[in-house]
Amino acid sequence: MTKARVLMTVTVVLACCIASCTEQIKEPSVAGSFYPADGRVLRETVSTMLDAAETRPVEGKLVALVSPHAGYEYSGQIAAFGYKQLRNRDIRTVVLIGPSHHLAFSGASVYARGSLKTPLGLVKIDEKLAAEMINDAAGVSFLREAYDKEHSIEVQLPFLQQVLTEFRVVPILIGTPTKESYVHLTAKLTDLLRRDNTAIIIASSDLSHYHDYKTAVMMDRKVTAAVERLAADELERLILSREGEMCGGYPVLYTLAVAKNLGATNGVLFQYANSGDVTGDRARVVGYASIGIFRSGLTGQEKALLLSLAKKTINDFISTGRIPEVEVQDRRLAANGATFVTINRHGSLRGCIGNMQPVMPLYRSVISNAVAASSRDPRFQPLKKEELKDMEVEVSVLSPFEPLRDVKDIRIGRHGLYLVKGQNTAVFLPQVPQEQGWDITAYLENLATKAGLHKDGWKGAQLFTFTAEVIREGS
Repeated sequence: MTKARVLMTVTVVLACCIASCTEQIKEPSVAGSFYPADGRVLRETVSTMLDAAETRPVEGKLVALVSPHAGYEYSGQIAAFGYKQLRNRDIRTVVLIGPSHHLAFSGASVYARGSLKTPLGLVKIDEKLAAEMINDAAGVSFLREAYDKEHSIEVQLPFLQQVLTEFRVVPILIGTPTKESYVHLTAKLTDLLRRDNTAIIIASSDLSHYHDYKTAVMMDRKVTAAVERLAADELERLILSREGEMCGGYPVLYTLAVAKNLGATNGVLFQYANSGDVTGDRARVVGYASIGIFRSGLTGQEKALLLSLAKKTINDFISTGRIPEVEVQDRRLAANGATFVTINRHGSLRGCIGNMQPVMPLYRSVISNAVAASSRDPRFQPLKKEELKDMEVEVSVLSPFEPLRDVKDIRIGRHGLYLVKGQNTAVFLPQVPQEQGWDITAYLENLATKAGLHKDGWKGAQLFTFTAEVIREGS
């Protein structure tokens, strides 16, 4: 071997050694206590739990998971129900967001470099994405010490190593939440998941702690129902009032905000239990749940029910002054949603009212807006009984709003528009410009005029796009 080749070989070996030595590896903190420290035993334990979990097919795209983080003997089987949903899915980026149990700090800590180690091997950090999350001014930084004893994210890793193949993680611990960290992280995570169809967010949280069995089940039902409905305001109220408990409540609230920005429509409770179901001790229990957050379209049956509900509400209210009392168990319709109800007669608008944010169950939104469209649209007199026989009713179920980057991105017939400029606002549903035969310029000018601005007033305004599932007779 020549001297030059020997030197080259030595250089390469040294470079590899240096890279290996300088890679940051986070050693496991709770192997041997929360889960087995032996790799073979751990693999068998997780595999057994996954095999025992039922597969529950759910229509739609899985956007996020809520998973428990206690010792595997208590919550591992519950977690397996959620992780089994990840099998055979093309997931390459996992955002793990959990609470900090051992270190008090303000804002959030993103583990930014290297790998996380478990007895099953190394899980690499997506360093590029982690760096995008960090913003010291917003209170989002890399506090390595926050992870030294933390288990909320670590216990999720062996499940991921069993159900996924090539993936990287972005670990985030939430300390004391701040408005700045919440706004920054939810915006960054929304942007990440919008542009990467192979990414998912997993929130780590247990439920109520140390109540008797009956009390725990009652409290936990309220919490899981709020998550299934994507009712973040209700969930926060439950947590603050102590009617419900989640040790990872704020990580779940961050996750719900991101999921809703991505168009999530409802949650599905895969499995619930508490420690009393495992140990038999029902005096002081801890609750666990595995919940999937989905984005799914409406079925034909669900559409028919919403349209029928809108028409019945209008008929009953105009005829008798009463609003129908309805309870809907369908989890998609019981989840919070934003709708508009439109009434037409002989091809002309007769009333249109809606709510642009999902602040109530979808079916209740339809009921509320049906009443308002028939009686409180300021542009029209209330509907009369004799007009009921030939009214045409339309229900529009809205997607979340997205900031419009360029007016060239507007698609007539697909995009609704919402304009905000100072105190002036206006909205058009996606079907309006198509029905009116407008091009993009006319669409924007009419939107500005509706907001009380000059026709060019859309320039310099905040513009948001949204889509809608439009339900009408024969659709």
